[in-house]
Amino acid sequence: MTGARVTTHHWTPSLRGLVFLLASSSLACLLVDFYGICSMRLFTLTIFLPAVLALAALGIYDWRGGDGRLGWSVLIGLSAGLLAAAAYDLFRLPFVFARQWGIAWLIPPMDLFKVFPGFGAMILGQSVHQVVYSTAASLLGWSYHFSNGASIGIMYLAIIGDPRRRHWAWAILMAVALELGMLFTPYPRVFHIAVTSRFVIVTMAAHAIFGIGLGLTAQWFARRASAH
Repeated sequence: MTGARVTTHHWTPSLRGLVFLLASSSLACLLVDFYGICSMRLFTLTIFLPAVLALAALGIYDWRGGDGRLGWSVLIGLSAGLLAAAAYDLFRLPFVFARQWGIAWLIPPMDLFKVFPGFGAMILGQSVHQVVYSTAASLLGWSYHFSNGASIGIMYLAIIGDPRRRHWAWAILMAVALELGMLFTPYPRVFHIAVTSRFVIVTMAAHAIFGIGLGLTAQWFARRASAH
């Protein structure tokens, strides 16, 4: 008679804390540069990229030797975060292309995507302010932007544990709180962003859209995963 295979539960508070810490290294890339701790390039290469590999290793380890909840939670958070980032950018498109689309009379034109090439330049060790950014800087900057979306998704799952048992609106609170906190960092000054009432309203609305997308998508993915 053979005993039933016992699977280990890894989605514990301590490992959720580790997952949160590893995922938050994406956001930390900017912050350490802003506060002069080290360059974004150095942090990306020595901390953020190894953290991504560590997250992947944890997920694979859990799928092979655990009950899979940690691995699935990381994957669900990553997927939901990417989709939420796409919804976030779609919401901002009319503001970015208001003049080109002939809707400037209705929606105020705002250059909401201007920071992305700057992100890439910082990762490449270049000046954050350039007249014309390279293709590499633009691609890296957009990739970093979506890595933040994925990272916030993973952080959200690490906080709430099980999206099936938590209301999706918690994701809105998290997204808006993160953006509000970022406005109090050197972020606006570094990227020459005028923190006007219009900007605050639009960026908070965009992050609320991100939160709605993240919360609902994570909940849907979690329910689908548990049904199989």
